[in-house]
Amino acid sequence: MKRVVIVICDGLRSDMVTPETTPNLLRIAKAGTQFTSHGGVFPSTTRTTAASIATGCLPGRNGLEGNAVALDLGDGLEVLSVGPPSFRDKFAEANGRTLKVPTMSERVKDVGGAVIYANASPGAGIFLDPDGHGHLFHRDVAFAPGRLTAEPLGVGHDAEGDSAMAQRFIDDVLHDQKPALALIWQCEPDSTQHSVSMGSPAHFDVIRSADAQAGRIYDNISAGVDAGDILFICASDHGHETISEIVDLEKILIEAGLKDGPGSPDVAIAPQGLSATIYLSEDAKSRRTAIANVLAADNRIGRVVEGPQISDLGLNPDGGIDIVVIAAHSETPSADGAPGSSVAFQGDLKISNNVGCGQHGGLGRYEQSPFLICVGAGFDKGALIEDATSAIDIAPSAMRHLGLADDDMDGRALQH
Repeated sequence: MKRVVIVICDGLRSDMVTPETTPNLLRIAKAGTQFTSHGGVFPSTTRTTAASIATGCLPGRNGLEGNAVALDLGDGLEVLSVGPPSFRDKFAEANGRTLKVPTMSERVKDVGGAVIYANASPGAGIFLDPDGHGHLFHRDVAFAPGRLTAEPLGVGHDAEGDSAMAQRFIDDVLHDQKPALALIWQCEPDSTQHSVSMGSPAHFDVIRSADAQAGRIYDNISAGVDAGDILFICASDHGHETISEIVDLEKILIEAGLKDGPGSPDVAIAPQGLSATIYLSEDAKSRRTAIANVLAADNRIGRVVEGPQISDLGLNPDGGIDIVVIAAHSETPSADGAPGSSVAFQGDLKISNNVGCGQHGGLGRYEQSPFLICVGAGFDKGALIEDATSAIDIAPSAMRHLGLADDDMDGRALQH
């Protein structure tokens, strides 16, 4: 039976896939095809990208348009984090559904099924299969098909936890269950990058750990008798850049008289790290141009997008977002020499931003440069492909390998 195994190294940017830090990934690349111009989606956030990888569709099409979103649950717009386990039900209540399009898990539910292991935020894991078509195991929550409660992984949110998760994935999924789709999402190096200097020894330590787990998983596939039937995909969801400064957009708009007060439902500002999405209530729609003009005049902001032009970012201009704010970014290196710096944003929701440490969510060069390696039928050994690819190409590539329809996706099936 043909199978697909996907390994995601959260937050590992492609310029840090090097012989010194990722010998296993480069060893795997020699056995297959490496895509050297691979890109992410916008916002370049984990939860958003998880839904895009799961569906093969851009955020505006699949419906999950940020790490944080504004919902109206009866008391006006409120900015909520996608991260907590409870968010999925609130999202479904507000929209009458979860994602707008099928996930890979739904597509394979009758032909071998899916098993997903995830160690990022609960929300990122849940939106890989929000409607429970397969088995989902996260460190904090777990579901069997039909969203029946199961036993969580119970591992730590760190490199040690990733290692323990990888061993269970190898033993229980690769060697025992052997589903049509097996996906494992490591939290590292992303988790640590948010609190250390990019390019520091601590940063390289967690990259090496993520690389080691990818190597272990690959070795357990390549040594198997059915290895020729398996498509192995190893990728990251986004990269990171160094935070140069933190800008509170809520404070700016309140002081300009364009937002009623902290957390007010007239203007809901959802921070995405190095970008932000702004939702306006019906009574505040007339302020859109004024808000955009105030923010565009701030030299810490690289770009302000409003109205129909939002679709150029892969978001839905009719889905509730009125304005998108994108950070100014530069090649300025971190204290440890890793290039790429950006401004980070706060909004109604106050998220963890640490000056001098890593962050993502915008359009910076390095955060928009994840990596992608494919090993298996249709992918030449040692090939380097310079054509642009995207996170949304993973799902159609997986479905093609399984002989399933990859129609109605924004991405395309890759091969070489």
